[in-house]
Formats: sequence, structure tokens, C-alpha cells
Amino acid sequence: MEYRHLGRAGVKVSTISLGSWLTFGNAVEEQTSIDCIHRAYDLGINFFDTANGYNRGEAEKVVGRALKDYRRDSYVLATKVFFPMGDGPNDRGLSRKHIMEQAHASLKRLGTDYIDLYQCHRYDPETPIDEVLRALDDLVTQGKILYAGVSEWTAANIADAVHTARELNLDKIVSNQPIYNMLNRYIESEVMPICEREGIGQVVFSPLEQGILTGKYKPGQQAATGTRAADSKLNMFMDMNEKTLTAVQNLQKIADEGGYKVSQLALAWVLRKPNVSSAIIGATKIAQVEENVKAADIKLSDDVLQRIDETLEGVYHY
Repeated sequence: MEYRHLGRAGVKVSTISLGSWLTFGNAVEEQTSIDCIHRAYDLGINFFDTANGYNRGEAEKVVGRALKDYRRDSYVLATKVFFPMGDGPNDRGLSRKHIMEQAHASLKRLGTDYIDLYQCHRYDPETPIDEVLRALDDLVTQGKILYAGVSEWTAANIADAVHTARELNLDKIVSNQPIYNMLNRYIESEVMPICEREGIGQVVFSPLEQGILTGKYKPGQQAATGTRAADSKLNMFMDMNEKTLTAVQNLQKIADEGGYKVSQLALAWVLRKPNVSSAIIGATKIAQVEENVKAADIKLSDDVLQRIDETLEGVYHY
């Protein structure tokens, strides 16, 4: 396993991390979830990501129960705040009230005294950025979180946060969690450059585009039972068009020549960027964790990267 700094921060995280969106506390039975987390830990993954909004806190509870078997200082635990946790007007967003209340609620659900990385799950246009950053700064001062990050913020949002933190001498954000993969490259144009300049690392989600970049979905064929695409609770964000599926199938030859799977090729492609601190995988079974972890050791040549772009020409977007 390779470990990288979380942006410019001193802490190091495994380049492959394990997330819990749509899986733990939801579509996957708890014991299976715990087994996946334990196997990931055994394989060198030290970075585990969840959110209060994943099934209204249930994912956090599962992750907390799984990690209680290990020394707290041996892993990096990340969670998030923003999405609704109730029906009241203050049960969502990034107000100081919601951030503080949900930080304490997440600590309780996770069964821990502190959160390593606390992330703003989305940008909140209704709350002043200085209010958001002051709340996060106070949590850092109190020792309840060690680092603050964001998720799916635009380059302008991130620039505003960096400027405000500098002007008010507040703790800076160390990471951004965007979607990023071979098919979805939007962060390369504006988000990644400003993050590279300001020392903010990318912790990317959906590096396999919800399983499409594993190559298991074939054009003209119905998704097999038990896969994400066949589960209505999991496939809400999947774009299963024939052109994309055909292009992904054509990646198989490149993967075969390197001696690895298409999924490992896709993860290695994401990790080619130094600004990517970690790629978050999801797993419904141990075998997926074992397969994906191997991507951390794969280095792609410039020739292979060019062939990937040529193969996916017309289906990837910025």
C-alpha cells in the first residue's frame, strides 16, 4: 500500500480508502460491512470515509462498530455534514448550529472522541463562509476534529474559503472530495489547479463510476442480478449508455497487456495525479476490496495513458 499526505497536511492516508456511501448501513448486511472494513485494514487501508447523511447516521454506526477493534491512532476516520438529518429548518446545511450539533452526533454514532477529517458535504449558499470556517476552527481547537475538508465545492467556493481562512487566521481546509474518474474529469480544469496551488488534496469518490469502469456491464446485456446496476437502491446515478459501455470494454486489452483488471487500471489512472491523496472505493464483498487494493502498486506509462484517452475519446467529459 502507498501512503500520501492529505494535501499539504502532515497526516498520511492510504491511496486506496474505503467508503460507505450506498453500502454500509444500507444495502449491505452489517456483518458483511464489518468484514469488508476488517479486510481493508488488514491490507493496509488506514483511511475510512463515511457521512452523517448516509442512511441518516446508520453508516456511521456500522463503521464505528467495525473500527472499535483497532487502536484509534492506527487509522484516519472521515465523516461529513450538510445533508438533512431531520425535518426542522436547522437540521441541514452548514450553519454553526448544525455543524456543532452534528459533529457531536457523529462522534456519538462513531463511538470515538475525535474525527480525523470533518468535511462539508456540499457548499451552503445560505451560510456565510466565515461562519462555516469559524465553526470548523472551533472544533479543531476543541480537539473534536483534527482537520477540515469539503466535498464537491467549486473552484470559486474553495478560493473563497482559502482567502477567508487566511484573512481571519482560521484553520485551513486540507482536502476536497469530488467525483473523479476516467469518464468524469471536471476537476482537472479549475478545481485541481487551485487545490494544487493551495495544498489541498483530492479524496475522490466514484473512481470506478459506480462500477461501470470495472467492465462487468456489457453493451446490449441486462445487468446481472446482485450487481449495483440491477439494484434500484444503488443505481440511481449510473449512466449505462451503450457508447460508454462499449468504450469501457475496449479498455480490456490495455488492462490485459499490463496483467491487471479494468477496475485496477481505472484506479491507477486516478492515482496518477499527485494531487489525488486517495481514491475511495465502495465494496459489497471482501473480494472487491482485495482486488481494488492492488491498484495502489500500479504505475501507468505515458503511452498507456494516451491509449486510454484514445479509447475513451467521445465518452469522457470535463
